[in-house]
Amino acid sequence: MSFMKLKAISILLTVINFINNNNKKSGDQGPWWQSLHRTMLRGILGKTFRLVGYTIQYACIAHCAFEYVGGVVMCSGPSMEPTIQNSDIVCAENLSRHFYGIQRGDIVIAKSPSDPKSNICKRVIGLEGDKILTSRPSDFFKSHNYVPTGHVWLEGDNLQNSTDSRYYGPVPYGLIRGRIFFKIWPLSDFGFLRDSPNGHRSPGD
Repeated sequence: MSFMKLKAISILLTVINFINNNNKKSGDQGPWWQSLHRTMLRGILGKTFRLVGYTIQYACIAHCAFEYVGGVVMCSGPSMEPTIQNSDIVCAENLSRHFYGIQRGDIVIAKSPSDPKSNICKRVIGLEGDKILTSRPSDFFKSHNYVPTGHVWLEGDNLQNSTDSRYYGPVPYGLIRGRIFFKIWPLSDFGFLRDSPNGHRSPGD
């Protein structure tokens, strides 16, 4: 007799034994299949609740890790070219925002001041108290902008194709989500990002 037949017989005997024991214990509690259905339902619900509990726990851990430690981010748009190209994958850390402070030249991820549902990737050009000499592509004259307390001045490396603080002004420090420090993809650019790209201006230039 094959193993599969023996297994089927074993399962059948187990079910018959369950039916007999249930009939002896349940008395007038209803047919045996109702008790079997309740037992199976309890098992399914128990596994479902455990799965939901594990999912919630892992989601909380992932949220805390990304909020306070960091994570992997795919950047989109041309505003940070050539430092970061469209669809590049980078690592962002959040410890600087909470403990060490953001510095000039850092590349950061922040919530967009014009659209809080989206994030932006820009470089920190000025900190609070800095004087920024800048102009938008449509402006003929340059102007001075002072960064107020609790704000930073953000610009893209690709100044000709970047919507940044030149348009919406200084960005509140609280909107910064993390600092980008390492590029994962493409592999040809794998490594740490420099603080300031060649030829990019400094505050007040």
